[in-house]
Amino acid sequence: MEDIIAGLPKLAKDKQNENKKFFAKLKKKPPKNLDYLMQDLHAEEFERTDCLECANCCKTTGPLFTNADVERIAKYFRLKPQQFITQYLRVDEENDYVLQQVPCTFLGTDNYCSIYDVRPKACREFPHTDRKKFQQISNLTIKNVAICPAAYNIVEAMKSKLNK
Repeated sequence: MEDIIAGLPKLAKDKQNENKKFFAKLKKKPPKNLDYLMQDLHAEEFERTDCLECANCCKTTGPLFTNADVERIAKYFRLKPQQFITQYLRVDEENDYVLQQVPCTFLGTDNYCSIYDVRPKACREFPHTDRKKFQQISNLTIKNVAICPAAYNIVEAMKSKLNK
């Protein structure tokens, strides 16, 4: 898995122009069944992929924390929301709450998340490859294929299915 993760940024960069063209075409005229196709491809990939072997998303990027995330996680730690924010988060250039540092503070050496049951929405939904109107998040997806081997595989499978 380490070899795959190490090679992913270069693979993603090599495919970036191809992916941008593909997503531009997809945005203009998405197939009627795109949501179902993406859910199927996502499910198939995650039958093969074990996130605990990778956790590259947790090691290299930080999620956005919504106010609901802050409230929920603060409650889990028996902290006031402001205490949780002060201890773990910062405000980024887009005025969003993000982690003060990566890798994620809540990631264990075994790749398990210590707050898994109350983790942020962004973590629960990552890599966002099964969401409705998938074509609307193409910029995010292009970034995610450089981080997540599963996202890379899903996009490649999607291109293969739709470019027939």
